[in-house]
Amino acid sequence: MGELQGKTVELDVTNIAHGGVSVARHDGRVVFVSDAIPGERVLARVTEDSKKSFWRAETVSVIEPSEHRQQHVWGAASIDRDPDDRAGGAEFGHIALAHQRELKRQVLADALRRMAGVMSDVVVEAVRGDDELNGAGWRTRVRLHVDSSGRPGPFAARSHRVIPVTDLPLATAELAEAAPLGLLFEGEEHIDVLAPSSGGARLIVGRQKPSVITEIVGEREFRLADGGFWQVHRGAASTLTAAVQDAIDPAAFDPSAANLDLYGGVGLLAAAVGDRFGPSTRITTVESDPAATDFAARNLAEWLGARAETGRVERWVRELAASAGPAERARLAKATIVLDPPRSGAGREVVDAIAALDPAQVVYVACDPVAFARDVDIFAKHGYSLARLRAYDMFPNTHHVEAVGTLARL
Repeated sequence: MGELQGKTVELDVTNIAHGGVSVARHDGRVVFVSDAIPGERVLARVTEDSKKSFWRAETVSVIEPSEHRQQHVWGAASIDRDPDDRAGGAEFGHIALAHQRELKRQVLADALRRMAGVMSDVVVEAVRGDDELNGAGWRTRVRLHVDSSGRPGPFAARSHRVIPVTDLPLATAELAEAAPLGLLFEGEEHIDVLAPSSGGARLIVGRQKPSVITEIVGEREFRLADGGFWQVHRGAASTLTAAVQDAIDPAAFDPSAANLDLYGGVGLLAAAVGDRFGPSTRITTVESDPAATDFAARNLAEWLGARAETGRVERWVRELAASAGPAERARLAKATIVLDPPRSGAGREVVDAIAALDPAQVVYVACDPVAFARDVDIFAKHGYSLARLRAYDMFPNTHHVEAVGTLARL
């Protein structure tokens, strides 16, 4: 433990950093401070001072508030509480919604500039309905962790200590009503609560047998396991469907090419491509979860050229590049590849393998701006430039932001 750890210091906050924290300096040392806003002067408690390059701190009180500071949307995460007792999952809830999006824009633009040499004037767009609710009421899924006495709740910010709460303001009304906040679940590690777009809310407790749910996007239905992956924001699936459709350059799209949907889940984005370009569209969706692949095959059954395959994306694409004959390589060279990797991004191995296929264009759906910028730089080294970019505020009152970029051959 360093000599300042646990002590309070006054900090002038200057910038926003990736990860939902702001940047300040103390005696020339960078300090990453939570629950602050650039432009504020705060009193903060040092939580880590052992790093040579930076320290970490948590805001205890605000000396000079930003004009963008608001009453926190979730009392359980408010600055009125001791930092150790603040619920996690709403780390931007003290910032006015429009300014949250500006800070997210800065993080995305800065990552692209620093890591990929790309200058961008991207804006972070709202999802329909969020402004009217001040960024609340959007979560359709939440995991509640269970403490040693059986009480469920979120983890505290930046720790694994369960914080009992009485409300979940970021949840949809249906999910919030179903959340068993006042019950005890002794012996369980967590409770999953979900409110699909059809069929009513439900709980997943322990190792109970999975059931099938239906999510509705526009006029299309997607079947999946209740514990399977689906977009969390109530409007994310429809927003991403439209975003991917718009991101594809129709002049570079060939429905008969060997088009791919990587990290495809249950087929949401493959269906977006099929709906945009017609029933003859050829597309293969690849997903490591065999249960999701089975659902994808059924969800995409109306497209004769659609296939769903199970495999780890990096291995599957690498093997495709190694085994493709001349005819398949020609179809791959005309292909559009959509990828929606996890928060860690695609990474060098996957980007190298995709580039080896020499596709006409790549549409990258990203939920982490730094991982995205890193991968944009790797694509650039293979001759692909970021031709289009849009960003969406699919996680209001948190630091997360979704981006959809089109990478085209230089």
